[in-house]
Amino acid sequence: MEATAPKPHKELVKTVQLEGQVLLKIIQHCTEALPQNVTGQLLGLDVGQQLEVTDCFAFPATVADDDAEAESAGANYQLEMMRCLREVNVDNNTVGWYQSANMGTFQTVELIETFINYHENIKKCVCIIYDPQRSSRGSIALKAIRLKESFIELSKEQKLTLKGFREANLSWRDIFVELPIRIRNSNLVQALVADLMPAPTATQADVERLNLSSAPFLERNIQSLLECVDDIVAEQQKVTMYHKNVARQQQMFAAWLAKRRQENQQRQADNLEPLPEEDPATFKPIPEPSMLDNYLVTNQIATYCDQINVAAGETIQKLFLMEGMQKAGL
Repeated sequence: MEATAPKPHKELVKTVQLEGQVLLKIIQHCTEALPQNVTGQLLGLDVGQQLEVTDCFAFPATVADDDAEAESAGANYQLEMMRCLREVNVDNNTVGWYQSANMGTFQTVELIETFINYHENIKKCVCIIYDPQRSSRGSIALKAIRLKESFIELSKEQKLTLKGFREANLSWRDIFVELPIRIRNSNLVQALVADLMPAPTATQADVERLNLSSAPFLERNIQSLLECVDDIVAEQQKVTMYHKNVARQQQMFAAWLAKRRQENQQRQADNLEPLPEEDPATFKPIPEPSMLDNYLVTNQIATYCDQINVAAGETIQKLFLMEGMQKAGL
């Protein structure tokens, strides 16, 4: 009896290892381009379930008026950069891309389409999101994401409807998968940093971390949250209009069917062949609207709520800290 061959196991990326130099390049590019959102290419290797990002380069700003011309120029620049990196013996394997975000806004249809295009040739690809405005509050706002495999299959089958999501057992939380990031520095870099590290004294940046003013940050998040609420209401109106059109079409078909049956009874009385009672060409099924925009907006609302919760928690901690310092007479 022959043994059946085992099915090949499909490994997914679970962690991202980022070189410290790559992180500095991303931060510099995204910060210098404010308030414009920018993007760049990630280079490295995939080792099992870990994606190692060893280098990156920035995409130039688009200056062409024609979209096709701008896309062609960007592709040529990317190929030329890859050729130059290969000549100097630098990792030139594309493993994804990075892009900047504005106050956590990155869940868009364009991001989904970019992921799908990358996935055609690169199964293990990630996108690193860096938010320079949130990072200015004292912590690096960096995250690595990828699309869930079941969502990619659903998108390729063009079943991004409510029925398709329900059959695939997917919700708005199952579109993106956030991956843990590990920053790696070589031993020489760590020795250099330790040698350059100054004496532990309080700096102006340390004092600014105790700033209790969080109103501008919260105002921008709440304003963006209100805009997302308007968008979700508009998406719900599309779904409501779809159900109204389906109900109206069913009523029209029921009236047409009753009339057709009455005609057939008369034709049978006249010894004539009855007319078909099938759905005519005028009653074509109304396509169900895509739920992708609805789910992305819901995901973005959850992001804004998380940012508001974190900002409020940090402010409360600062208040307790300042109260303790006042009581201690510091």
